[in-house]
Amino acid sequence: METPFHPGMPEPDVENCEKWRELNGRLARANPRPNRKRRGPARKRAFALFIKSRQVSKIGNTSPQELGGQNVHWECCEQQFEEEEAIHKHVANEHMPEVLRQTEAIFKVLAQNDFKLTRKHDSSDNNVAAPQSNGTKEEFDISKWLPDTSHINFDELACAAGEVLLYYSYCDIEEPQVICTWQKTLCHQLHFTGKVRISKEGINGTVGGCKTATELYIQTMLSHPLFQAMSTEDFKRSAGGSHCFQELRVGVFKEVVPMGVDPEKVSYKDAGIHLTPEEFHRKIEALSNNAQIRKDTILLDCRNFYESKIGNFQHCVAPNIRKFSYFPDYVDTNLECFKDKQVLMYCTGGIRCERGSAYLRSKNVCKEVYQLKGGIHKYLEQFPSGFYRGKLFVFDNRYAISANDDVISECRYCGAPWDEYRLCSTSYCCQLVLSCVHCREKGLLACCIVCQEKENSTSETQSGHPRKEECECTEKRVRIPVMFPH
Repeated sequence: METPFHPGMPEPDVENCEKWRELNGRLARANPRPNRKRRGPARKRAFALFIKSRQVSKIGNTSPQELGGQNVHWECCEQQFEEEEAIHKHVANEHMPEVLRQTEAIFKVLAQNDFKLTRKHDSSDNNVAAPQSNGTKEEFDISKWLPDTSHINFDELACAAGEVLLYYSYCDIEEPQVICTWQKTLCHQLHFTGKVRISKEGINGTVGGCKTATELYIQTMLSHPLFQAMSTEDFKRSAGGSHCFQELRVGVFKEVVPMGVDPEKVSYKDAGIHLTPEEFHRKIEALSNNAQIRKDTILLDCRNFYESKIGNFQHCVAPNIRKFSYFPDYVDTNLECFKDKQVLMYCTGGIRCERGSAYLRSKNVCKEVYQLKGGIHKYLEQFPSGFYRGKLFVFDNRYAISANDDVISECRYCGAPWDEYRLCSTSYCCQLVLSCVHCREKGLLACCIVCQEKENSTSETQSGHPRKEECECTEKRVRIPVMFPH
């Protein structure tokens, strides 16, 4: 929560600061239309949030509120400030770019003519926020959704060591842009990197930071009225941190996960039956031990080919597709193979199965469709030596996380066991390549012979080439593969 200005607290000494005037003018030029009266509150709120993030209690973990605002100091830039006026001057002189970013995020919300977020009613769950009985809309202020970080050493939030969170929540969001602004502000406050997608059908995120920050992020998410149906179990954790991503990207999209089908036509609400990791494990165990069950069941990997290549469940059908947006066409092409089958679906964290299973169910050909709740991530937490072999691919700089020692893939060039991905070395290709240490020492760093030859050509190694999603060799791949009769 922000630090409110009160008579006993001096106003920030920013009005006479040249840096502030320049930055404030830049903000005004970037947003010339909104009401000027709202610019002041946005500026003060952003400044106050920054000041409070540097506030530290002198006595143990006692909060500043309990101390009546006394016995606190501020730490910033490896300096300690005992007076409020001193920290205000320091921030005004040294940190206005950060304050400006916070101001812009808050100002976008305050500048809206009708800043309202309507929460839909769900009669099946009393914990889901509902509109007032008289039909009126409830208003939310973005600052009320931001955590109090006054008890945290701000330098700790910027540490590299920590963890990566993976989560999603399908829920009705009428104003996704408001949630987007809140998420941007929240993630910047906690020094996160990562990716967060927001749409009218929910939120999907993977973010990295230190453990103190990730804990605070989870608490903040769970306290938000739209996400109170979530629990701590919905956040998958793995060792990592802010270094696992290049930057922070938060945006609003039509789909919370890109399947390429209008969410209004195929909804997550029509998903398959969710199985806990224990239930899913028993299903696969029965499948492994019984030939008839194996004949009547399709264990379907909903991920892309480069994900299942380095790790998968035994006896699975792994579609050789490049993107999840190809999955609907894959189902349509192979629809006859799914007829009267029991389908067990899985993916990394569960989100792709939500709408993937809904799409499969909409075809009305399967005997039943099940999906692994929490995905491979949650399964490996309980069964690290279970039926999943190899590594789990993740969409960040780590590329994969390991739960067992099995290596099920091989080097692209020599065929030796290998499962550590690297980007293709050519500047115009973003394919992933499995090239072992020995082959890399030989200069075999590209995803294929075509790219390797281009890299060796001086005419093709000019800088400035935009990275392509597919190189010439992968363009020859069958876009929608045909499944062999099961």
